[in-house]
Amino acid sequence: METVLSPVRTKEDLLFEDSLRPRTFEEFVGQDTVKSNLKIFIQAARKRDEQLDHVLLYGPPGLGKTSLAYLIAKEMGVGIKPTSGPVIERTGDLSAILSNLQGKEILFIDEIHRLHPSVEEIMYAAMEDFSLDIVIGQGPSARSHKLKLKKFTLIGATTRAGRITPPLRGRFGIIHRLDYYQKKDLRKIIKRSASILNVSIDDDGAEQIALRSRGTPRVANRLLRRVRDYADVKGEGKITAKEANASLDMMEVDSLGLDDVDRKILMTIIENYSGGPVGINTIAAAIDEEKDTIESIYEPFLMRIGFLERTTRGRKVTQKAYKHLGFTSSGSSHQGKLFKD
Repeated sequence: METVLSPVRTKEDLLFEDSLRPRTFEEFVGQDTVKSNLKIFIQAARKRDEQLDHVLLYGPPGLGKTSLAYLIAKEMGVGIKPTSGPVIERTGDLSAILSNLQGKEILFIDEIHRLHPSVEEIMYAAMEDFSLDIVIGQGPSARSHKLKLKKFTLIGATTRAGRITPPLRGRFGIIHRLDYYQKKDLRKIIKRSASILNVSIDDDGAEQIALRSRGTPRVANRLLRRVRDYADVKGEGKITAKEANASLDMMEVDSLGLDDVDRKILMTIIENYSGGPVGINTIAAAIDEEKDTIESIYEPFLMRIGFLERTTRGRKVTQKAYKHLGFTSSGSSHQGKLFKD
């Protein structure tokens, strides 16, 4: 299910993201530690006239992994060939891509955790020795031939670092995790995007959008576009706190960035299972949502803001969530009767 708060890229996002991407590290807001390290590694590689070491970027969707990959290519002064793990279905596909790479060029693989095992095995030698083992012929007459590749840099991006096999992970020399953004950084991103989109917005309007963006730039930019629509139709074209609040309330996005699916998850656990603990499969069946969607999109945010706990027996709603939803409980175990304030 796609919602306005989903951090996963949508077709509409594709129309805007290229124009909104930062063109330099200075324009890239947030992730200061990651940027500082990457700048040093890039400067060192350029000083030695070498390719950059292989880079793995991981973290929740919508935080800028793809933008960083393109910035690295620009700072290195080399080309970049983008693809994704699910697209590379056969070993021949990867061999063709690798053999066409130029010296120091960057191969960017999004969702690298979804590489087919046979494709991943070819990647080991390519990353380590810059070579490909090609089998020529079939049957008893088949022979192996080693094809040398030009030295390149692989940048892998993933939202599921735990699914990357140890042999592949061990071949990355630079590994960075991207964290959720602070409110002040999201305000800067919203103001910058508004100027690119020719949207008039004041500080209070940017503040309200930032508060409900779940720490994710992609969500912030999407909310900005939706609030812009509301301001153009219902207001005078300028986004103020009033327009932002009215628009986001109409989209059922509350003050903490919860949408109707978040509330549905919490309310289901509270009303049907006495606040938990309850298994994720049971929750998924109860709200008619995919288990993987809950685990990758909704659950991380609810856990980060302290509304949901993951225990050995299942998921459990916290007192903080009870209070936000307007409930009180007659005991910390959540086993007592619930009363709506």
